[in-house]
Amino acid sequence: MASAWKIIPCALSELRLDHTLKCGQSFRWKEVTPGVWTGVIGHQVWRLKQDASHVYYQVFPGQGAPDPCKSDQSLLTQIKSEPKQSIHQAVKSDEHKIKMECPVGSSEMGDGDTNVNVIRNKKLELKEEPLFSSEKDVNESVLRDYFQLNVNLGKLYKSWSAADQNFKKISSSFQGIRMLRQDPVENLFSFICSSNNHISRISSMVEKLCDHYGDKIMEVDGKLYHTFPQVSVLAAPGVEARLRELGFGYRAKYINVTAKYICDNHTKDWLYSLRNMPYEDTKRELMKLCGVGAKVADCVCLMSMDKPGSIPVDTHVWQIAARHYIPKLQHSKSLTDKLYREIGDSFRTLWGEYAGWAHSVLFAADLKHFKDIDKTEVKKKSSNVVKRPAQARSKDTTSAKRTKKK
Repeated sequence: MASAWKIIPCALSELRLDHTLKCGQSFRWKEVTPGVWTGVIGHQVWRLKQDASHVYYQVFPGQGAPDPCKSDQSLLTQIKSEPKQSIHQAVKSDEHKIKMECPVGSSEMGDGDTNVNVIRNKKLELKEEPLFSSEKDVNESVLRDYFQLNVNLGKLYKSWSAADQNFKKISSSFQGIRMLRQDPVENLFSFICSSNNHISRISSMVEKLCDHYGDKIMEVDGKLYHTFPQVSVLAAPGVEARLRELGFGYRAKYINVTAKYICDNHTKDWLYSLRNMPYEDTKRELMKLCGVGAKVADCVCLMSMDKPGSIPVDTHVWQIAARHYIPKLQHSKSLTDKLYREIGDSFRTLWGEYAGWAHSVLFAADLKHFKDIDKTEVKKKSSNVVKRPAQARSKDTTSAKRTKKK
């Protein structure tokens, strides 16, 4: 049974669902009907929509899902108490540091002091009494945490635009792109699927992982939704062979071997603990996993490990850097480790602590499906221009000639 629609005040400049959920961060959201997005966070199906000043959400808790008022303690702990690790512990650059402690809007549940995102960033000591008094409090807090609504995106865009004219030009058409704070397990294995792949196929693979190895949540609008699989399930015998049958190719081995490695060498909370480590250490640990190179490790650092300065460099980002920021890259034949680091450092120096967020705006602008949408909008605008009839234009021309003769 779905909850009633609930509201979070949030301007489009702070969050655009259509941009954020389609830019290749998460692969579990679908626009089932125009303007309405359905996806899974944790053990619940969520439905989202927005207008110019609010985000609306509906929650479908599945059978056997943790009682949000009582128990998913691991989730509440992740939201409440894990401090974010700044990239500047690894990269010595204090330029453009921005203090981001302004929550986006507040709901009827209370002000910033009851917002768990603010509690996490201010690193307040947690009191023993419950911070959440109702299901609504938990659900809103989960959604705020997922979209990192404690970060003032408007200020970031202004800072990046002041430092970078190219960003200023492009970002006007790509407002409200935020980095999601995803579950590290889901984020890691989703991006192992991203190797030499495109968004629609990655989405299909992630859906197959969930349908075959996740737990059932519930059916919504005729579709059965599942949780993302646990690491122990993906480590089981036979998983690689089955994934190959499902079309995963060589990625099937990466998924199974990585899951086995984590189960054999770490606790079930190991991936979550990486959030508390410095950027370089987190990235190094991730790159020990099968199928995880520098780019995938940086994606995971940026999208689920609280490393906002992480810069995943792929062909798109390399070409963007060569066109607009580092001309010498146009003469480079391959992306070496040295060039990879140089591109990341260059962007971190230019954009500051949240450089990974800025890079994602330019990355999204370079995606084909967003370019196609932009072209369509331009055509619509041009078709809406009122054209005078040919006869009227002819009269104007004749009149002008007469005026000249006089």
